[in-house]
Amino acid sequence: MITIIAGTNRPNSRARRIANVYAHLLAELGAEHQILDLLELPIDFATSALYANTGKHEEFNRLVQLASSADKLVFVVPEYNCSFPGVLKTFIDGLPYPGGIRGKKAALVGLSTGTQGGILALNHLTDVLMYLGTTVLPTRMRLPLVDQYLTEEGELQHDLYKQLLREQAAELLAF
Repeated sequence: MITIIAGTNRPNSRARRIANVYAHLLAELGAEHQILDLLELPIDFATSALYANTGKHEEFNRLVQLASSADKLVFVVPEYNCSFPGVLKTFIDGLPYPGGIRGKKAALVGLSTGTQGGILALNHLTDVLMYLGTTVLPTRMRLPLVDQYLTEEGELQHDLYKQLLREQAAELLAF
């Protein structure tokens, strides 16, 4: 099972729309997958589900299970302030440690409205994942200027981006 994580809790996010595109590609490749959308995080999870409250919040635990039960992960990550969203870091901090996503393999997809395609976000997330014992696929996808090619309906209108995502998905399956 591959869990695709839409790495922000922003409503109608580009990350969720790209996660849907990735899910479609995995379906075409015959891979079992599911989407973990951080929009579904309980609004108060940082206080109601972490630290002394670990394991006590059913809705948070359901999302943790989607990550923990996966064989492989895909992180679709927008760039926020030269890094990845704080809500993604807080979610990762709430995963069981050690455990959670230790020993899993992950593919990363960076998004930005600028020209760097989220490379700083991907670098920071790679450091965090490697620390946790999650192996990152060397082919990290960057989708710069994504807002120019992604419709509100979720259609990615950039043939090269679609081809590169398809190639990364195939690499992840073989990884």
